[in-house]
This record gives sequence, structure tokens and C-alpha cells, in this order.
Amino acid sequence: MSTAKFLSRRTAIRSLASASMLLPGMLHTMLGETAGGLDPLAPKAPMFPAKAKQVIFLYMSGGASHVDTFDPKPRLQADHLQRYKKDFLHGSPWKAFRYAKNDTAVTELFPYVGSCMDEICLIRSMHNDIPNHGQAILQVHGGSTVQERPSMGSWVSYGLGTFNHNLPSYVVLAPEIPYAGAAVWDSSFLPAVHQGIRVVPGQEAIPNMTRQSQAEIQNMNLGLVEFFNRRHLQLHDGDAALAARIKTFETAYGMQSEAPEVFDISKESDATLKLYGVDRDRKDGFAWMCLMARRLVERGVRFVELIDGGEDKYTNWDAHLNIRMHEPLARKSDKPIAGLLKDLKARGMLEDTIVVWTTEFGRKPGDLSPDEEGRQHQSTVYSSWLAGGGFKPGIVYGSSDDYGYTVASNPVHIHDLQATILHQLGMDHTKLTYRHAGRDFRLTDVAGRVVTDIIT
Repeated sequence: MSTAKFLSRRTAIRSLASASMLLPGMLHTMLGETAGGLDPLAPKAPMFPAKAKQVIFLYMSGGASHVDTFDPKPRLQADHLQRYKKDFLHGSPWKAFRYAKNDTAVTELFPYVGSCMDEICLIRSMHNDIPNHGQAILQVHGGSTVQERPSMGSWVSYGLGTFNHNLPSYVVLAPEIPYAGAAVWDSSFLPAVHQGIRVVPGQEAIPNMTRQSQAEIQNMNLGLVEFFNRRHLQLHDGDAALAARIKTFETAYGMQSEAPEVFDISKESDATLKLYGVDRDRKDGFAWMCLMARRLVERGVRFVELIDGGEDKYTNWDAHLNIRMHEPLARKSDKPIAGLLKDLKARGMLEDTIVVWTTEFGRKPGDLSPDEEGRQHQSTVYSSWLAGGGFKPGIVYGSSDDYGYTVASNPVHIHDLQATILHQLGMDHTKLTYRHAGRDFRLTDVAGRVVTDIIT
């Protein structure tokens, strides 16, 4: 090929890219011009004044036992191995202590989080519908036990957009695939741009994050692609779904420029790393994930989910074999979670960031066998907690019965929790809907209420 022809082709590409005004980072401008302002990730005003603007969702995969963590039961301890209905009662192997100024009882599994109870709104009366992993996980994340629906993070992204176009609005930090798989962070029928982006802790958290060519060459290539994307969008009357799909290319480009800095902790102080329990040279582990959660919301990511545990029953909270499986899991997550809460508060971020700690269900306090060392699934009552974002700090809401089998007061269904989180973000859960298959769908299905007693 002659030099003249090569220069001519390069000039043509540059002209198309320039004429399109679609160099990466400017697609939102095009969407506003051609699709009536349909940038799907543009920041949106809440429906009413919000107490919070972002969420960190700490999900303990497998079903953490409430009676061994945040709802210790003195009577269960006293009646260990006594018969209760058809079960033999099994006390917890861990002692309970009262922590912080509000004197909340927490087992010795979580001493660091226990020290933060003055910042936490603890719910001891959570319940959902089905004590099976698949259905319970779908309900906790998407509101339905019968089909995969958009995850809460996708709904929040859809309702509020994002603050940073160079990063996804919804990021999932997950070393392993959890029960229910990628449905946990799927956008389902919502536009694909609202799907959670999974980050796998390790040397390369996000594949292809590093550019494989010079910036000038990449810009020219993408500029040409986006020129044709724009023309295609115009021919389809600014179709919102197509606009959302194109938007994912811009986000991917932006991540190449900003994500490397997000995952680089070299400038974090020794004091901060010590607070979380992070080794400076590590790029994985739950402590690293908690630090990343703060760094991501600090840079405008709307919803960050941390998944502790995968499908392997030996690496999650599904303690059928032996309840003592909780001990190493708590040991690796306790200090980092407390560090996250303290760091957010010190930076003035906790007041507008909701931190959620939850699991898909609890575990039974007793068993048919007196020799059982594990605990089985239980959805009739379990514990979750929230901090920041306008939730009342230092309170315990609701209770389970003396042994921890059922709700004794102030029940909170998972739909109620979802409705309340959305409310704190300034959204009415009954009005945050999406038309699909002839029906208006929402996160809370056809139920849910805002639990006003736990919000300021």
C-alpha cells in the first residue's frame, strides 16, 4: 500500500471520527441529541428528597446463622440439647458479649463489627418466603422466588443513573460464583447497561482493562465504529435499548482510563490499610474488597455489592456440616467491615451511603438429631443490618422468639427491606417500574412497605 493511500485512509477515519462527535466519553451528548435525552446512565433526580445516594451491599452467601452472630439467645444456650417440639435444641459454640454504648448483644464471632453497633440499625425480625438457596437468593436480590428479575443494583442504576460515566453504575466484587450464579447481578429485562459488572479480585480484576494499542489508534478505531453506531441509532428513531447497548462501549472505554487508578492502592496510607487489615501487596481477599467498595463509591459508582462465598459449601456460610464453618468466614470479614464503616464515617461519606449486611436466610436453632453439628436452612426469621444513609443508628428493631425459630415482634419481609432502601435513595418502590411483557414490574413485586421506625 502506498504512503498516500495509507494517509488517505487515516485522514478519512479521522474525519469520520471527528464529524461523528462520538469519540469515547461523548456518547451521552449524542444520546441527548438523537434519542431525546435517553442517556440511560445520566444522573437522575430522585422522586423526593433522598437521605442517601449510593449503596454498599455486603452479601453473605449461603445463609449466615442469626443465633450464632447478631441474635444470640441465652435461653437457647441454657436449654442446649433439650427437646423443643420435634427438635433437639443446639446452643451456639460462641459466647455473646454486649458491645458499644447501646449495649447490643453480638457473639464473639464479630467483635470488630460489635464495636460499631452504635452506628448500626440491626433488624432481628427479617423473613422471606422459601428456605432454598436459589429461590431465596433471587428474592433477596430481585424480589421474586419464581423467576430471575433485575437485581436491586440494576433497579437503583435504572432509577438514579450514575455519577461517573467512566465507571459502571453497578459493580459486583465476587471472587467466586455464588448460588444462583450471575442472576444475582443480572439486569434481566432492564437495559443491559444497568447490569452489574463483576470484578474478580486478583492480578487482573477486569479483563482487558489495559489498552492493547496506542490511545490515538484506539480513538480512531472507536470513532469509526461509533460513527456507524450513531447512524444506525438515527435510523431506528433513537431506540432506547439500542442507545443503552451503545452506551456500554463508552463505559468500557472509560474504564480503561479510570479503573486502573481505582484498583491501585499504592497511595492509600498505612493507617487506612491497617484499619481494613489489607496488605499493601495484596489484590484479593475480603479486606481488599471492602477497601475497593469505599474507593468505588467515592468515585461515583452508585451500587457496589460484595459477595462473600461461592457455590462451594466449604467457602460460604452454608453450615450444614458444622456450624464452626462460620468461624473462618467471620474472622476474614469482621475487621474489614468494621474498617469500612469507620473509614466511611471519617471521610463524611457514611451519612449518604447505605451499608447493608445481609444473607438469604438464617439457620435453625435445633435439629431432629441431638448429634447434629451443623444447622439447616430457615427463612422464618433471620438478621440483617444497615448503617448510614439515614437509618437510625444504634437501634435493634424487631425480635425473634426465645430460641430464634420465628419472628416475635415487628416482622420485616425482604420486600419491606427493599422498599425502605429505595425510599432512603429517594424512590417510591411502587412507582419505580419498568414495562415488560405487558406488565409494569418492580423490585418489590406486588408487596413491600417502608419501615418508617428504622429511618430518621
